[in-house]
Amino acid sequence: MLEKIPRVVGEALSGLKAGAEKAAFHEAFPDVPASLTLSSPAFADGATMPARFTADGEGVSPPLAWSGLPPETASVVLLVEDAGSPTPHPLVHLIVWNLTADRTGLVEGAVSRPASDADVPLGQNSFLQTAWLPPDPPNGHGQHAYLFQIYALRQTLDLAENPGRGALLSAMHGLVAAKGLLVGLYARG
Repeated sequence: MLEKIPRVVGEALSGLKAGAEKAAFHEAFPDVPASLTLSSPAFADGATMPARFTADGEGVSPPLAWSGLPPETASVVLLVEDAGSPTPHPLVHLIVWNLTADRTGLVEGAVSRPASDADVPLGQNSFLQTAWLPPDPPNGHGQHAYLFQIYALRQTLDLAENPGRGALLSAMHGLVAAKGLLVGLYARG
């Protein structure tokens, strides 16, 4: 969708970015220990994500693995935000919540549209969809940092079906025992 934005517009907006400091990892839970390991066999932390996971490719969700959950973990939340979006707050690409503590990852395509993994409770991304929103940065806008955030919670969340970012973060306050971060980069044009 954003690939149709003229490059000159993307370049004009290149100085406007939400910023990593506004992501939940830094803004909402700054004092939570970052002791979880989050990784992907598809790309390294701080490296470019393959196009197959973006709007320029198949748009499937990447495979993810995590470890280091503390013993008191009752549920796990995965949140993916685009810190480079030209918006006041990072664009939400994915919310997965109330994952069981025995789960150690998601397979490729697990949360793509249509969601193929029925046991994964999804929240709403910024486009109000309950699926992976593939990275789709404007042409010429520069490199975007996609923050894949994992949170270990001391209890499961009692939320309405398909919560948005605000409801999710409010419900998580006081329950996060540990967090982890994986950054994938992507730019168009």
